[in-house]
Amino acid sequence: MLIKFDQMEENITPHMRGGEGFYACRRYVDENNRIMRGRLEPGCSIGLHTHDTSSEIIYILSGTGRVLYDDGSEALAPGDCHYCPQGHRHSLINDGSTDLVFFAVVPQHTK
Repeated sequence: MLIKFDQMEENITPHMRGGEGFYACRRYVDENNRIMRGRLEPGCSIGLHTHDTSSEIIYILSGTGRVLYDDGSEALAPGDCHYCPQGHRHSLINDGSTDLVFFAVVPQHTK
């Protein structure tokens, strides 16, 4: 199955999960996964949240940022991949000077 993000409408979500600014993304969603290309402008963030029934994989395409993961913090740059397993919490923050663009997959878990 081919997913063409450039042919999808960009959805804007203000204060995603209590974060700052807005989250912009193009996404494919079915009963098993959310597959997204997301964008955070400088100063924007996705708020801290726990993956109770899912996990998340985030691959940085461009820009720089930071992820809060459980009780720590990790810097992110192009080519980095962040993984948040089920039962853990994280937040994504664009603390750079250009858009933070990333590819993310959120698989749903049955247990």
